[in-house]
This record gives sequence, C-alpha cells and structure tokens, in this order.
Amino acid sequence: MPDTAPHPKQPFPAPSSPPPDGEKLGRLPQLAQWGMLIALSLALSVFLHDADIPAALLLGPMIIGIIMGTNGATITMPKPVYLGAQSVLGCMVGGSMTAGIITSFMHDWPLVLGVTTLTLIASSFLGWILCIKQVLPGTAGIWGSSPGAASAMVIMAEAFGADARLVAFMQYVRVVIVVAVASSVANFWVDPAITAAAVPHQWFSAFDAGDFAITLALAVGGCIVGEKSRLPSGALLVPMIVVMVLSISGLVDIVLPEWFLGLTYAVIGGMIGLKFTPNVLRHAAYALPRILISIFVLIGFCAGISVLLVMFMDVDPLTAYLATSPGGLDSVAIIAASTNVDLSFILVLQATRFFMVLLFGPPLARMIARRTANFPDKIQ
Repeated sequence: MPDTAPHPKQPFPAPSSPPPDGEKLGRLPQLAQWGMLIALSLALSVFLHDADIPAALLLGPMIIGIIMGTNGATITMPKPVYLGAQSVLGCMVGGSMTAGIITSFMHDWPLVLGVTTLTLIASSFLGWILCIKQVLPGTAGIWGSSPGAASAMVIMAEAFGADARLVAFMQYVRVVIVVAVASSVANFWVDPAITAAAVPHQWFSAFDAGDFAITLALAVGGCIVGEKSRLPSGALLVPMIVVMVLSISGLVDIVLPEWFLGLTYAVIGGMIGLKFTPNVLRHAAYALPRILISIFVLIGFCAGISVLLVMFMDVDPLTAYLATSPGGLDSVAIIAASTNVDLSFILVLQATRFFMVLLFGPPLARMIARRTANFPDKIQ
C-alpha cells in the first residue's frame, strides 16, 4: 500500500472521510447497482452522442461510474471483461493501420517525425511541470499530457502504477476540448450543404460474420498471450502489434461492428469511473484550472506548428491544423472526413504520433517517476 499521507509541499487539501450519506448506494443489492449503471450509462451515452460530444460511448459510462463510485457503489468490473475490452481496443488500433499510411509515411518521414517529436517534447514538458508542481500525484501528469492514444494511455498508466483515474480525467478533458476547438476551426471550411447531407450514423450495419469471428479469435488469443507474457498492458499491446502486422500484410480484414466497439468503450469507461472516490474527485476539481491551462498551451503550440507547415511546406491551413491537432486519431479522422482536406497526410501524422506516444510514453513516465519518487502515486 502506498503512503497516502500528504507531502508537506502538496498544494491540494488533505483528504477527508466521505459523509455517511455518500455510502447509500452500497446498501443496494449488487444486481440493482449493475442495473443502474447500465441503464443510466446508456441514456447518458445516447444524449452525449446526439449532442456530438466526442468519445460519447466512453464518457457516458465513465461519468455515471464516477457518480456511483463517489456515492459508495460496491460493484467492480470483472477482470476478464476489462482485459477483453483492452484486447478489442488493441485490435481496433492495429487494424486502423493500412499499407497506404505506411507508404505516405515513407514519402514524408522526415517531416512527420520532426512534427511528431516537437509535439511530444512540448507535451512531455507540460507533464513534467504538472508533476514537479504536484498538480497531479506521481506520474499522472506525464501520462495525462500525452497528446493522443487516450484510452491506451489510461490502461498503460495503470499498469505502470500511476493513478489511472486522474489520467483518465485529464485525457478525456483534453479530448473534448481539442475536438471542440478542431470542429470550430473546421466549420470555417465546411460547406453547410455537405453537413446537411451527411449520412446518419449506422450502428447496426451489415458486417462479415467470418471476419468478425477471426477478429474475436485474434483478440482472445492476444489477450491470453499478453497476460501470460506479463508485459505491462500486454492485453492491449500484443493484439495491437499482431493485428497491425496481419492487417498491413493483407492477411486479415479486421471487422469490429460499431455496436461491439460501443460495448468495449462502455466497459473501459465504466471501469475507470467506478474507481473514483470522493478524494479523487475533489483533487480533480482542484487541479482542473491548471490542467485546462496546460491543454490550451499544447493546442496553441500545435497550432503554431501548423502555421509553419502552411508557410514552408505549402500545406493548406485546415489540413495542417487537423494533422497537428493533439486530439484522438479517430475523432480527428471523423472531422477531416467531412471537409476538403488531405486525409492521407492527416492520418499519417496522427497515426505516427499515436505509436510514438505508445513507444516513448512509458520511458518518459519512468524518468519523471525517478524525479518524483517522494510524492504519492495515488489518492485513496
């Protein structure tokens, strides 16, 4: 058990015991608690999705989980279910890599690596500042500052001992803000007629059952191998690497229906939310102003890089902005698909940053950990 006594220099208030009323959900039968979590998560997810909030299917269950977790809920996500969700997420990420993206990367690799490296340096510096100022405990700041791969960063942060709850809080606040800003910028280039004619989202479209079965088999096999290997986040990384190789080589077609991915996001969001306690929530609220400052500084830095691309590489402004935007790969791709931009260039930069974050995130976090060894890693 980590020492949870506040450090003398800690800038946040000392934790206090929750009031007795905060435990009232724990008096309900667990079946009733699960029913409440599922029903309310579904309702909130639909509302957020209809409001065009990014990552709605993850945020809905996470918000409901936070409310229930801070009010004494006693349910927890079964480990096999959570590991399975990680594995499916790994398959989705690996399957998003195509031969076309690799070809585009090989053509522009100096530019891509340069832009990505600058973004990682800036985000790592901001994370370091959050750590040494103890805005967030332990290494949560460096994981939360990673510019992309939000779900993967939360999972890996927990595997490396950081407080996944605060990492999730910071990551998804960043995702919402970055995508909102990117959507606003894109609206200057979007033809209203195109927006009005947009095709409605299809949750239950037809899919190849055979390819779906193969994808599930890869997810299950990768999950088992990842757990047996004892690699940090093995259930996420092993399926991702295997599927990426198979997908790029054309040996398999990864099929993950929208409704199935929605369940995956819900499991991850619910698991994160249920781990919140009143102390964690109070600390998150206390740290929010400085977290917001770091997010807007990173957005501004990336916008500055996009200006350089426009000036010296003759990239059109919207393509440059979306390519460097520190949001999620999937959210940026959705925005880009509705505008007249170079989608290939955007996906190359976003995908490269995603994998560089996965590659360099753990070493950077360990480096920060050595400099913050006297600070508590988690809040109880």
